[in-house]
Amino acid sequence: MVEGRGVTVSPVGVGGVPQQPLKPHRGVVVLVLGILGIVVCFICGIIAWVMGNGDLREMNAGLMDPSGRGLTQAGRICGMIGVIINIVVLLLVIFAFFCLFALGHR
Repeated sequence: MVEGRGVTVSPVGVGGVPQQPLKPHRGVVVLVLGILGIVVCFICGIIAWVMGNGDLREMNAGLMDPSGRGLTQAGRICGMIGVIINIVVLLLVIFAFFCLFALGHR
């Protein structure tokens, strides 16, 4: 048995076939990008959303260390919120400019 990051991985998988070690999770990276997506940058939110989806897919498939699932989910959700907030703000700015332009030229 090999232990690492709270997950025990057997070097021998089902049927005696050697099992590959799990990839380390990137939960902290996804969470930081998700928070930056809310606070600073629209692009960071998109990256967190995409990375979070991919990492959760790999965790569900048993290819990635599942101990970072909570951090990954939180980062993915923060990324989603950041993208949605930025889209709403952009639409409000466009609407405000449209209203100012339409009212200013009467």
